Amino acid sequence: MTSSPNLVPEIEALHAEFIQIRHHIHQHPELGFEEIGTSKLIAGYLRQWGYDIHEGIGGTGVVGVLKLGDGARTIGLRADMDALPIEENNSLLHQSTHAGKMHACGHDGHTAILLCAAKYLAESKCFNGTLNLIFQPAEETLVGALRMMNDGLFERFPCDAVYALHNAPGLPIGYFVAAAGTMGASADEVTIRLIGQGGHGAMPHLTKDPVVAAAETILALQTIVARNVPARDTAVLTVGMVSAGHAPNVIPADATLKLSVRSTSPEVRLLLEKRIGEVVRGVALAHDMQVEYDFRPLVSTLFNSEAETTLAKQVISGLVGPHNIVSPGSNGGLGSEDFAWMLDRLPGCYVGLGNGNSGPTGCSLHNPGYDFNDLAIPYGASYWAKLVQTYLV
Repeated sequence: MTSSPNLVPEIEALHAEFIQIRHHIHQHPELGFEEIGTSKLIAGYLRQWGYDIHEGIGGTGVVGVLKLGDGARTIGLRADMDALPIEENNSLLHQSTHAGKMHACGHDGHTAILLCAAKYLAESKCFNGTLNLIFQPAEETLVGALRMMNDGLFERFPCDAVYALHNAPGLPIGYFVAAAGTMGASADEVTIRLIGQGGHGAMPHLTKDPVVAAAETILALQTIVARNVPARDTAVLTVGMVSAGHAPNVIPADATLKLSVRSTSPEVRLLLEKRIGEVVRGVALAHDMQVEYDFRPLVSTLFNSEAETTLAKQVISGLVGPHNIVSPGSNGGLGSEDFAWMLDRLPGCYVGLGNGNSGPTGCSLHNPGYDFNDLAIPYGASYWAKLVQTYLV
């Protein structure tokens, strides 16, 4: 690894140890709210290093607390732990041993990075204040952060500010994505059920075909972003699931669509909700059938506060130089993050961490061929360590 001259030397010395920890977590992936083994592993290490441990927060969440000196300031660092229901497809020596489950988003790496920083900070004792390490379940379902918060996370472990990071495939190692303002899109889920009248495929005139109505709905929905959302704004409407019928010669009685809807402003989010409902009901009316429509808000826009982002960029610049900090538009699309719940409550900053741009580590997230890049561990852990040392003085 070609390292930055400003990485923490003690963290670089821990690199091999935390590669092994990351590989162990990768081999034993657990889905949201099933992270029992991962939580126990995290709690065991933190307890060994002298942290006060609090388990079972929001289900399987873990918080480790370390207070040093007489400083009144507090900071929260969050890492997600859950895996995805994806069958891994690569030839890694540390490949998943759990069929149909894998760390396809790098949460194994995020956990290893925060643990690495945790060990260094506990051993070096080089801050003054309270450090809260938040290991969160169920980020992939966009509900884990809220579940921990509803379980009293910030009442029990007050934080003046809260920070998180996520790996960024396609971005070289040693680079970070950081900016004040919008860093991620809101995410909502829509379920549409068109209820018609089934019948024989040879006699469509005696039916009300929900498949045709579903096809027309899909096409009509695609006009919303193109013709209703202002060109200066950004939104994505994806029909990710279509379900209807069981036989080629039978017209089914109903058809179901499921949508993912994302935007980067509250105004556009409301517009999308309004227009999707109007289009769906209009198509159903045109085809003389009933419709069940459910628009389920998941998370709001991920928004970095100004002061906390300025501090994060200052720390990153000291690690890798200002030229290695890129804007959000340089990498990725309209991803969503339930860390947005935490940033709705507290000031803070979410940054991207370069994961490389070739091989499995350059592969897109949520892909069966993806793997977290172990070379990123000392960069992420050094960022956490220097952020804590800068914030808690």
